[in-house]
Amino acid sequence: MAWLLLALAIASEILATSALKLSNGLTHPGWTITVAAGYITSFTLLAQALKLQLDMGTAYAVWSGAGTAAIALIGAAFMGETLTPLKISGILLIIAGVIVLNLAARTP
Repeated sequence: MAWLLLALAIASEILATSALKLSNGLTHPGWTITVAAGYITSFTLLAQALKLQLDMGTAYAVWSGAGTAAIALIGAAFMGETLTPLKISGILLIIAGVIVLNLAARTP
């Protein structure tokens, strides 16, 4: 259940960050409300996942790393942002770091 809550927290954070770009500097009321609601939902779900005994470092690494990688890909796919080999390397390093932290959390 904790991992499901974490996945929903990541999805909410991705929605909020995407809406942040679309809000035009928080000047578009509809997108601004989406930003606020998305981040509040994301942090609430992250807090609940932590309450269910996920390691804080692992949960935060997964939440922030998955969100960062997804936003970089969304930016490239839908918002006209460039995706250079260096950026792809950075995304892969983020994913690798999250995997290592997750494996380390399982090691006694």
